[in-house]
Amino acid sequence: MARKRALVGEFVGTFLLMFTVGCNVLSGTAAAGSSIGFSLMVGIYALAKVSGANFNPAVSVTLGLVGKLPWADVFLYSLVQTLAGALAGILARAIFKSSEFALALGPAHGFEWWQAGVCELVYTFMLCFVVLNTACAAANASSQFYGLSIGLVIVAGAFGAGAVSGGCFNPAVAFGVYTGGNHSPGSLSYFPVYATFEFVGGALAAFLFKQVRPDAFEDGESGAEMKAKVISEALGTYMLVLTVGLNVLAASPAAPFSIAASLMVMVFSLGDVSGAHFNPAVTISILAIGKIKAKEAVVYMVVQVCAALVAGFTYSIIYGGKSFALGPNDPFGLSEVAVAEAFFTFVLCFVVISVACSPSAEGKNYSQVYGLAIGSCIVVGGFAIGSISGGSLNPAVSIGTFAIGGFKFGVTAALYTVFELAGAGVAALIYFQTHEDVELCGQAGESDEDEEESDVEK
Repeated sequence: MARKRALVGEFVGTFLLMFTVGCNVLSGTAAAGSSIGFSLMVGIYALAKVSGANFNPAVSVTLGLVGKLPWADVFLYSLVQTLAGALAGILARAIFKSSEFALALGPAHGFEWWQAGVCELVYTFMLCFVVLNTACAAANASSQFYGLSIGLVIVAGAFGAGAVSGGCFNPAVAFGVYTGGNHSPGSLSYFPVYATFEFVGGALAAFLFKQVRPDAFEDGESGAEMKAKVISEALGTYMLVLTVGLNVLAASPAAPFSIAASLMVMVFSLGDVSGAHFNPAVTISILAIGKIKAKEAVVYMVVQVCAALVAGFTYSIIYGGKSFALGPNDPFGLSEVAVAEAFFTFVLCFVVISVACSPSAEGKNYSQVYGLAIGSCIVVGGFAIGSISGGSLNPAVSIGTFAIGGFKFGVTAALYTVFELAGAGVAALIYFQTHEDVELCGQAGESDEDEEESDVEK
């Protein structure tokens, strides 16, 4: 009986997701990514206690790979999810039979199958990785942000990667798009291609989940904790910068929302592993208030910059070698950029250290939404100063934009970095002036250092 209820739950949730996809695409909704992401979120909160709310064969296989779902259930879930996706696609097409738009599975005009495949792989990985870390990790067992995080992955991927591949990130959705489509010549060939890339993304998520949470898999390797932190910072920064690049190159009108969603979900996923900085300016501000040691901060910043460069090359390759310039938009100059980048980087860093690092934040209800607060800073700054400077607010993002741009872009990235680090410094200064628990914070840092020294002596 329990399995029957679970299968019904998987059918209902997947049908809701795919029917929302079909209705948005066939009606030409500009904000389709948000609607689809929120349909996933509400379905998860409604049915998580019934079936686990997978609604995606790639998620189910990923859960099987990490031992969170029996393989018999993986098979049955995937079968039901695929059936639900197909029926929802057919129903959406029947309702919108006179629509000028159509469901079509395949890369957007100007892109090849492998470019779409890379987008599907990376954001299916992101989706499965967020599921594992927010809904399955023991450290987040009592959290309530899992549904929000998982749903917002779709917002993160739909507006950037979606402009290349259509943004399925789900074999059941890919099959639903095919069955509800016009069956143009060659369209069937894209389903196995999409599904393969999506399943590979899920497998990669399972592998890296074990790397960032070695304790859950009895990994006794020396230095496993630091390794997990390094991988965490690399993954979070990579996904953030890649999402920035794909949104800019797609000229997405919802870029700040998409970028904010990518930061938000990775903060929720990895905040308890590395602190989820993903930004050298944030690391500097946390170092300034004594919540991270200097050696570790240096490692973090090097990893963040390297991950940003790899992300820069990735979005450039997806777009056939294209990139974009970083610099003031007309009619603004560097002085206006300096104020804009410094101020809104200050806002980001101040919010991070206030909601995630301050001792007074521990045990408070808003600790459940710290990722939402941090990600929302990108919405605030992105729309406010996007027309002035582009709204980087992150030296890793600034450096990532000149990955193939040469010396000229490199000089601009260096100037942006200076402005952003200045904002981080101001954030630390204001923190000391506004938080009465600063002394406690400092004492905690000293205590941690003394404890480490004591362990070394032992």
